[in-house]
Amino acid sequence: MSDRDYTVSRRTFLNRMTVLGALVATYPASALAALREQVAAAPAMDDWSAEDPWKTLNAVQLQLFPATATAPGAVDIGALQYLHAAIENPHADGDDATFIFNGVGWLNELTQETYQQPFAALDEKQQEASLHQIEQSGAGRNWLSLLLTYLLEALLADPVYGGNPDGIGWRWLEHQPGYPRPTRDKLWYQVGERVTFQRKAT
Repeated sequence: MSDRDYTVSRRTFLNRMTVLGALVATYPASALAALREQVAAAPAMDDWSAEDPWKTLNAVQLQLFPATATAPGAVDIGALQYLHAAIENPHADGDDATFIFNGVGWLNELTQETYQQPFAALDEKQQEASLHQIEQSGAGRNWLSLLLTYLLEALLADPVYGGNPDGIGWRWLEHQPGYPRPTRDKLWYQVGERVTFQRKAT
């Protein structure tokens, strides 16, 4: 793995989410349960989610952002769908995708050596121990930090980008999104594509 410079540490992220959880501690468990029912009723993910690197990434996200009775987790906010849409986009940062996928290979090599199993097959304590182990290196911290950044984006971005289904993150945080909201034909990368084309034409 290359040692890229990302600034959000896993500990900082978890501390921030703890603060957020305290701020919205009054969010009713029944309301979150209702939102989860809506999310569960959405169409199932394609087969890509059951294969690596996505299978491993899903397991890592579940460790980084677990759900509670009063707070949504990675599954609730559509974190894997968001990450897939974000880094598989042809206009996305290719370095991010390379770094993330390389990290999956590195993590699975580590768990194979330690437990003779891939990361996704480990129990929760083994997974947590493995993440603590890779966090000891600069590259490992940067890899986790990048995944945490995408988790925050999935929590807060408009649902049109693949995460935050039905605004579950906004509702949990009691956030009012700005208007006008983006439509599927006016996403940031589509707008960028049109701007690039116009520049070439002049």
